[in-house]
Amino acid sequence: MNRGLPAAAGLAALLAVSAAAQEPPRPDASFAPLDTRELDAAGLTAGRRASIAHALATGAYDQAQALLLEEAKLNPGSPELLRLLGGVRFMHHEYLGAAIAFKKAEALAPLDERSRFTLAMSYVVLGHRDWARPELQKLVQSAPRNALYRYWTARLDYDDNLYAVAIEGLLQAVALDGRMVKAHDSLGLSYEALGRYDEAIRSYQEAVRLNREASPGSPWPPLNLGLLLTRLDRLDEAEPLFRESVRIDPRFPQGHYQLGTALEKKDRADEAVKELEEAARLDASYAEPHYALARLYRRRGDAERADRALERFLALKKEKGQAGAR
Repeated sequence: MNRGLPAAAGLAALLAVSAAAQEPPRPDASFAPLDTRELDAAGLTAGRRASIAHALATGAYDQAQALLLEEAKLNPGSPELLRLLGGVRFMHHEYLGAAIAFKKAEALAPLDERSRFTLAMSYVVLGHRDWARPELQKLVQSAPRNALYRYWTARLDYDDNLYAVAIEGLLQAVALDGRMVKAHDSLGLSYEALGRYDEAIRSYQEAVRLNREASPGSPWPPLNLGLLLTRLDRLDEAEPLFRESVRIDPRFPQGHYQLGTALEKKDRADEAVKELEEAARLDASYAEPHYALARLYRRRGDAERADRALERFLALKKEKGQAGAR
């Protein structure tokens, strides 16, 4: 039963050479959305302050949030409590709740840099770049030498397909902090989007170089350089970069997928299947590995597994389409 595989041949070519990908929005590891010094100004009893401080120190964010909510009800005019509540909710991945707390705090007193940046990041993760942009612009104006704020403003420009504007902002970011891996990686993405491949490669290479010195490193810079080299038919250079990506993060499904497709192109089918199966295992919602596996299983003569893989690919694509339509 060969259902749909030949008809989808055009899709195979599209999937085989994927465009470079932006790392999902998340703040830098060094970013701390909480400042427990707010407890000192919140007018708490010594016992309640100690309880909240202990909950925060031990990562008991549910308990910390419950205690802060109790105190906020008793003292609704305390911006310190609301800022702490926003930080706790952000740490607990409750981004809408975090944004609400920060906006309530802002109605009582101006937000400090940390709180405004956390508010902006909440909006970014929620997918509201239009809400995040004015907050980041305020931060750039108040702290023009902070590379992180310029990076995130440029990141929004990239996401809005304003690649030339993004390049300008990212160049400003790396001028302020030449070791910011994500800024160099995003420069590569922006140059690549404009077809400026030589500049993209140089930016990716710098991101990869700096990433090797970072701890922990990110799997994205080697992945993106490898993807561009693949598009340019430089597979022998791309393969070790994909291996570097999964070495940095063995649980990175995109790295395993791209390594698998590279190995397939080099006629190393058994190794390719192993990597593609690992990509599918690591992310049950990742459709593309199943399509590649369907192709490889069919070449092996295993029609049953090929059909199952293709059916899984089509089901995941349908689910993604329905989710995007909501």
